Order: sequence, then structure tokens, then C-alpha cells
Amino acid sequence: MALATPLRLRHLLPAAAAAPARAPDPAGPSSLASHRALSLCRGRLLRAGLSTTPRSGLVAVAAAASAAGGRPTVLVTENLGTAGLDLLRAFANVDCSYELTAEELRAKVSLVDALVVRSGTQVTREVFEAARGRLRVVGRAGVGVDNVDLQAATEAGCLVVNAPTANTVAAAEHAVALLAAMARNVAQADASLKAGKWQRSKYVGVTLVGKTLAVMGFGKVGPEVARRAKGLGMDVIVHDPYAAVDRARAIGVDMVSFDEAISTADFISLHMPLTPSTAKLFNDETFAKMRKGVRIINVARGGVVDEEALLRALDNGTVAQAALDVFTEEPPPRDSKLVQHENVTVTPHLGASTTEAQEGVALEIAEAVIGALRGDLAATAVNAPTVPAEVLSELSSYVVLAEKLGRLVVQLVAGGSGIKGIKVVFSSARDPDDLDTRILRAMVTKGIIEPISSAFVNIVNADYVAKQRGLRIVEERIFLDGSPEIPLDSIQVHLTNVESKFAGALSDAGDIRVEGKVRDGAPHLTLVGSFRVDVSLVGNLILCCQVDQPGIIGKVGSILGKMNVNVSFMSVGRTAPGKQAIMAIGVDEEPEKEALKLIGDTPSVEEFVFLKL
Repeated sequence: MALATPLRLRHLLPAAAAAPARAPDPAGPSSLASHRALSLCRGRLLRAGLSTTPRSGLVAVAAAASAAGGRPTVLVTENLGTAGLDLLRAFANVDCSYELTAEELRAKVSLVDALVVRSGTQVTREVFEAARGRLRVVGRAGVGVDNVDLQAATEAGCLVVNAPTANTVAAAEHAVALLAAMARNVAQADASLKAGKWQRSKYVGVTLVGKTLAVMGFGKVGPEVARRAKGLGMDVIVHDPYAAVDRARAIGVDMVSFDEAISTADFISLHMPLTPSTAKLFNDETFAKMRKGVRIINVARGGVVDEEALLRALDNGTVAQAALDVFTEEPPPRDSKLVQHENVTVTPHLGASTTEAQEGVALEIAEAVIGALRGDLAATAVNAPTVPAEVLSELSSYVVLAEKLGRLVVQLVAGGSGIKGIKVVFSSARDPDDLDTRILRAMVTKGIIEPISSAFVNIVNADYVAKQRGLRIVEERIFLDGSPEIPLDSIQVHLTNVESKFAGALSDAGDIRVEGKVRDGAPHLTLVGSFRVDVSLVGNLILCCQVDQPGIIGKVGSILGKMNVNVSFMSVGRTAPGKQAIMAIGVDEEPEKEALKLIGDTPSVEEFVFLKL
């Protein structure tokens, strides 16, 4: 069920009083590169709803803006590709002021309607406060928005947009470049020869043909790397527990488990986001499972690799070579043993650093900023837009519930099958026309996608982000007898055609199913699979499936008590006396591995899972 009508933010349109006249920037589209980039951009302009003809296109849009009360002003604080600047200049007055101090930025920001930055400008709460309500859009030319205070932006009613797709090919090509350079010792041989040495026998490499490459992560960059590696004659396998198997099959590669991927590969290329579940995923335990002499490439995020563990694996020969473009700390310390290691090839985060990628990012962010200034809510928005106060007030508790259910259900997915279908079921006594569930659907999507990716999900881009990941989301309404004053009775989330790491969460139809309700203003879990429970969705949760018999609750509670784990609540649901039961235990902190193992070893406990909420 798609959003019924395109959303607009009328308050983003520049008002006459808010946009004082300013002389246009004298620079214009003068270079050959600029003209070529603008020519390549015609398809982008059409998708953005702008004509490619000079008069009826951007010039006409600019004329319309001027007629409506003056051109908006855009401040660009870091170097942006010429084609992107040309797009902005056709629509707005552009002030390119680089290397501003924090004080200078605060002084300028109250005079502009939009701000375009890269990673070097810190857009803090103080910047939004200094804007005094005039700043309507912040455009981050790139993917990450760590340098923008999203909470402050949302509170100020300022939309934040980024450019998440233009770097994909560049990052994939850099991964392949590092792969080949590492295999043939290009960097080491270059340094040796420039030092006056001729060491042909020392730098004998390995061929790529017939070698197995494991692509870890199958979002945007991973598939592009897989395609290129196949062209080099490599056997490619991929792992992503949340990607649909069909996406891998479509390009002729096999989706395998994590352990199979790392234990059979000759080369491992990392393309996963940095999330709590992937932080230091490649550690001593992981390296011990790898084939001796494996080679590793990382152009994703430095934090997914335990760098001390990688150094040990290099020294003991488990990892023959590593090629790294990203690091836990950037730039890394000058005396870093990992950077200085003779079997490590390094580059200073160059994944997106091609002329074409930089132009593409410039075009993508320029289009997003122009669209936002025109009143469109871009699919690349990364902060939540303003929701009508009356809607948010009524649904605020259900918004929390929806996201919690999404975060819970995605942790029940076992690797291998991926996620394809999501069904959200709303039970209510209200007429469907009197209940706008779009924000709830978006929050379910947010809860499912954000923990497993680097995406930012909100009501604007939820469908877009889901479609990018190959997810099909449908809504179902169940009409109940009752008071229409209460907006919702319950929310159910179903994941269809997936494998579950916790069999007790499967419904009779074979879907992973969870349900929640709002009680006294707080979100509660009320159904897991076919089992009724009633637990507050606060803190963390342990689900245990066991034989229904006396003493199990006491045994598990005793284990947690001895391990100094505080239990905040406990609920048991069962199908019938003496049959199966599910025990839901709320805990304040994550138990140690030993405590979880003891729970799993408890007689009559058939399975358990720990979930972070």
C-alpha cells in the first residue's frame, strides 16, 4: 500500500520576507566538464520534474520562484562539483564560502534558506539556533550525516537530505582496485622500486581466476562488487542475513551463511554497515574460522573490524594480506602498526573519490535541495518531517510501539533466507478514513531496516528505502467493535517466507509474527507466534520456549540473579497445560554469554533468544 498522495512541505517554500534580494554568483556553467555533466544530468532532471530545455526548465523554475517573492539563498561551505553548483545557481542565489569558522557559520546561517555541506562542516544545535527559523534545508553531499545534529534540525523544522546513491559504483570499483593491487603486491613493489630496489622474487602475487570471493553485505555496493569480480573469473558467494536470495540469484551468485562464507573464501570483501550487531564482527573468533592465507578488503566501515585482532591474524599468518580504505579512527594514528604492516595496503578513505562520483554527489544533493525548497519531501530525507500536532499527540504511543515491534521482529530472522515480505495488521474500531496509519507503517519499516543497515527511515522515505532493499510491505485493517475514541487496539507485524532463529515465533501459517498493544501509554508485547504474553517493551528481552512444567521460571530467574542481571518483568504464555510455553523476561542489561548459555542448558528449555529493544 503506497502513500496515497505525494506529501509536500509548504513551509519549506521561501517567503518573500525571508529571502532578501542578493546578486547572483557571477560564476556560471563555463567549463566543458560542466556542460558534459549537465548533459548527463538530463535524465535526473526529468525524474525531478524539471524540464531539460533552457527556458522551460530550471530557468523557468527560477523565474517562478522569483515571481513568488524572490529567489532563495543557498550557502555552500565546502567544495561541490561544478554541475551541482550550476543546478543550484539556476534556481537560487548561491554563496560559496569555504573554511568558515564556527562563529562565521553561525553569522551567515540566518541569511540563507539552505545549507550544503560535506563532512567537514559541523552543523550543530547552535547553528540551527543561530538560523532563527530561516534555514529550511541542510544538504549533506555524501551518505553519512554524523556532522549534522538531526534532533536539533527536526526541532527547528529543518529538513536534512543526503546523497546516498551516487557513490555506489566508485566504492565498488575501489574495492576491486584494492583486491587486484593486494593480490599482485602493487603498492609494496612500487615503494620498493622507488627506493632503488629490484625485488621481483619477493613480490610474487596470486591470481584471481578461480579464487572464491565472499562479499559480506549485499546492499548497494556489494552487488556491484560481485558483478565485477565475476568478470575477473572469480567464484563469488555472498552473505547478508537480511537480503532476499532472489537478488543474489539475479546476478548469478550464491547466498550462503556467515560461517560458510568466511571459512571457504580466499578473499573476503566487506560491504556491511556499522551497527551494534556488526561492530567488531571480524574479531579473533571470526578470524580463527577462516581459511589460512585469506585476504581481506574493507571499503565499508572501519568499526566492523577489530583492528587489534586483524593485526594478530596478520602476524600469525591466518590473514595473508589486508587492503583497507577505512579505519576505526580516521585518520589513524601515525604510528599505527596495522597501517605500517608490510602485508597491508591502505588508502585514506578514497571509496567515493572519483571525479564522476563527486559530480554525481553534487548533482544528487543539488536536486534534493532544490526539491525541498520547492516544497517536495525528498526520498533522501534523513530526519523526520513535521507531523501535524494533533496526529502525533494521538498516535505518539503507537509510534513507539510500531518501531519497537519492527526492531524485535527483525532480530528473530535467521540468516540465509533474507526478508522479502512484511505485513502490518492494524486492528481498530475506527473507520479507515479516520485513521492515518502512514507514520505507523513507516515506523515499523524504520524498526526493521535501521538496525541492519546504514539507512535513515522516516515517513517520507520508508517506501523508497524498503523498495531499494527488495522489501514488499502491505497493510491490512481489521475492524473491531468498540470505542472509536481509541485509535488502535493492536498492531501485528508478520515477516513472510523467512526462517526464524526462534521457532516459537512462527504462526500457524509459518510467518514470524509479533503483536503489540499500548497499555497505560506504554508499548507492550502481547503475542509471539501463537503464544499470548504481556510484557513491557522496555530495555531488553529474553524469550524462552520450554515444556510447560513447574520450576522452570524459578531456575531461569535464579540464573539471572546469580549473574547479577536485574529482571524487570516476566510473563508466560502457553498453548495448553503441560504442552509448550513461552517465557518472556525483561532485563535491564545484556546478560553475559555464560548466563545465556546456562539458560540454554536448563532442562526443558527448548530454545531461547536475546533481543535488544
